[in-house]
Amino acid sequence: MHAETVLLLVLAAVAVIVAARWLAGRTGLPAAALLTVTGLVYALLPGPNLELDPEIVLTVLLPPLLYSAALDSSLIAIRANMRTVVGLSVLLVVVTALVIGVGFALWVPGATLAAGIALGAAVAPPDPVAALAVGRRVGLPPRLVTLIQGEGLLNDATALTLLSVAIAAAVGDGFSTWSALGSFAMSAAGGVAAGLVVAYGVRPLRRLRRDPLSSNAVSLATPFVAYLLAESVHVSGVLAVVVAGLVISHNAPYWQSGATRLQTDAVWKLVDFLLEGVVFLLIGQQLPAVIRGLGQYAPSTVVVASLITVGAVLLVRPLWLWLTEHAPQALHMRLGGSPVEAETTPPGGRSPMAPRLSGREITVLSWAGTRGVISLAAVFTIPLTTDSGAPFPDRDLLLFCAFLAVLVTLVGQGATFAPLVRRLGLRADAADAARLRNQARVAAVEAGLTRLDEMQAEQHDHVDDAAIETIRAALRTRRDRYERRLEVLTDAEGEIPMSPQYEAALRVRRAVIDAEREELLRWRDAGRLPDEGLRTLERELDHQEHLLPSRPA
Repeated sequence: MHAETVLLLVLAAVAVIVAARWLAGRTGLPAAALLTVTGLVYALLPGPNLELDPEIVLTVLLPPLLYSAALDSSLIAIRANMRTVVGLSVLLVVVTALVIGVGFALWVPGATLAAGIALGAAVAPPDPVAALAVGRRVGLPPRLVTLIQGEGLLNDATALTLLSVAIAAAVGDGFSTWSALGSFAMSAAGGVAAGLVVAYGVRPLRRLRRDPLSSNAVSLATPFVAYLLAESVHVSGVLAVVVAGLVISHNAPYWQSGATRLQTDAVWKLVDFLLEGVVFLLIGQQLPAVIRGLGQYAPSTVVVASLITVGAVLLVRPLWLWLTEHAPQALHMRLGGSPVEAETTPPGGRSPMAPRLSGREITVLSWAGTRGVISLAAVFTIPLTTDSGAPFPDRDLLLFCAFLAVLVTLVGQGATFAPLVRRLGLRADAADAARLRNQARVAAVEAGLTRLDEMQAEQHDHVDDAAIETIRAALRTRRDRYERRLEVLTDAEGEIPMSPQYEAALRVRRAVIDAEREELLRWRDAGRLPDEGLRTLERELDHQEHLLPSRPA
């Protein structure tokens, strides 16, 4: 493919991604489903097409996507829900793979158990991108967001390890349960260790925090370093990336500067936006590749295999969630407690039991199991032949079933997820979250006032009393504003109460900033202010505008 053709495809992809985001904002449809359908339609048209290269997906696309998701997650929240996260990301993946494997061995003519498990391992891990994008927009409760995030971060490692074991058995290396368990344990433990090595290895580089560009360059390189380090010693690169991201995200607030944090957030949002768009377009474009070899199978075989795969993907998940949530209470002890639980646990006593998921929460989590590009990349790693040189059993059928499972869940579940959440009335308590933020703001201001008192008492850096009093007055004004807001939020439930005066004040502040920008432009256009000076002053106004909330909170 010529360089000009590749460039045109890239530019076209960016245009489609931007258009899909705009259309999603106007219609409420998930951008992931729109992009997948667009790629599917493009695959049916004449012209150049891109076939998915699993090596590129797993090595180039997956690490930054996982790392960005880990940076946006909470290590404390995942640890507090560890029992459910492990159940979804490890046990459910294994159960789903076994169900599909047994189904293939029993009802698909000529299929082997190992080949079926390989397919099951590929389609077992959900890709939470589409569900989280919709869930955040409709205000999904924080605990469900944490469960979806935690599952999506950890399940790929389980699936890829299980897939390698199944492929080894299918191509003739044989299968041993104990060997498989040992391989999984070593891969997982090694992945965690590699992630910790990278997370703490970048600590000496925190001196670069005063240089946002250097700090962001290190941030972009980190997931690839973690992945390559783990893969070089034959352990889970996926788990290494996730662990590195979670640990760095947890520790970064202690050493990261404000300028670096703002730029890092912007950089990773752009990376997410483009990479996620590309992978969803790639999914749709794989149609020609997955139907190319279906002619050798009887239609009844294709139908049965498709029903087993899609049925298992759709039904095993809710059944698993229902069974685990209705298990005996002894099985509901947390593997780790939240900070709140730690405070309420009696000395020498056991951690309180994890709250069970409600029926509505189980329904939402069940419908959040959209599959994505990892499933396709995984199934495309199945080799063409076995060790004896014979074709891998039913490889073309496995590709088609995986593609169908991705398409059904990504488009079907993705497009209906928001209406389902709204219908069930499962929303986060925005007023409660706003109360917590304002309480934290008051505490932060009080800490600032205390530090001022200490500096004044110590005559710190020869700061005069007038400067300290000016800062103290500004802090007290902020504290009074937060406390008034807390009074409004005290009795509020659900939605954040709207204050006409507050909204009017925001409009006035934005109007003032707009007027300042217009005046600066007039100075620049009249030749009174150089462009360099304009950019400096614009950044000051941009930071002021960035501090203004879109909603009172």
